[in-house]
Amino acid sequence: MPLRKEQVMINTILDVNGITIGQAHDDEVRTGVTVVLPDKPANCSVDVRGGGPGTREIDALNDGGLIDKVHAICLSGGSVYGLAAADGVCAWLGEKRLGYEVGPSPIPVSPIVPSAILFDNANGGDKNWGITPPFRNLGVLACESASKQMDLGKIGAGYGAMSGIYNGGVGSASEVCKEFTVGAIVAANSVGSPYMPETKCPWAWPYEINNEFGGMRPPENYKYTTPDDTKLSFLNTPGQSTVIGVVAVEANLTQKQLKRIAIMAQDGIAMAVQPSHTPLDGDTIFAISTGHKPCDNPAILSELGSAAARCVARSLMRAVYEASK
Repeated sequence: MPLRKEQVMINTILDVNGITIGQAHDDEVRTGVTVVLPDKPANCSVDVRGGGPGTREIDALNDGGLIDKVHAICLSGGSVYGLAAADGVCAWLGEKRLGYEVGPSPIPVSPIVPSAILFDNANGGDKNWGITPPFRNLGVLACESASKQMDLGKIGAGYGAMSGIYNGGVGSASEVCKEFTVGAIVAANSVGSPYMPETKCPWAWPYEINNEFGGMRPPENYKYTTPDDTKLSFLNTPGQSTVIGVVAVEANLTQKQLKRIAIMAQDGIAMAVQPSHTPLDGDTIFAISTGHKPCDNPAILSELGSAAARCVARSLMRAVYEASK
């Protein structure tokens, strides 16, 4: 992975200029929230590939609509209850008058906060929250913690997650493609397993950089067998797993270009866990752009999408690896 001379890369989405990351969790409930905050409203698109998604505001990102920029992206545990995390993010942004202007003060602004949730409600935490689930407050806390630094593993939206039968978490990775930096952040809670059957070698091993998830390689003469370390043996209804995440590109991309980036980035899930995109998953990937230089070359856009897929795969495996420490 080439480095830019003017920047020391830290191998997270924060290598992409123009964003901060905020994370918060509740240890007793065993859940959390991760928020991606662009420094200014950012072009955004989304791709939903799983069969059991839980989302908010993604219709606003459809091509041809009024809105093409977002003020934050919210990832949360808690299944449908976790969608309330975006209420806290909206309130936090609105108090600062960061949002879509519909008129002068005192008319409130309308922050655009697309969101996705994962199911972690069966992980043994205290879910006896009555009519006050913790997610709105966690959304506020995540925004208040936003910075140019971030932790990986059991943190934020991945705090209570599982990938296959292994601890999930939040992972992130970056890559420089041509002159553009691409980064991803993922909350890993997949049905599928991140490991090749009967090994501790990650499916994502070909894309690993600098032993970022342990440097394991397949055994010699490896032959595929049916995995027995997925969630399929005990999951019977949709919406109980998911991989959710954000890809950021340091380029000025249109919403249509970002849609293609999000579509290609979803392949990173299939590169890191098997099976993927099942009826029991809710796989959702957002794509945002933060740069000033456009990318009008379809070939380079294709390379950016490929880099995004690799970053998603590496982020997913880093989430599992860091959560197991």
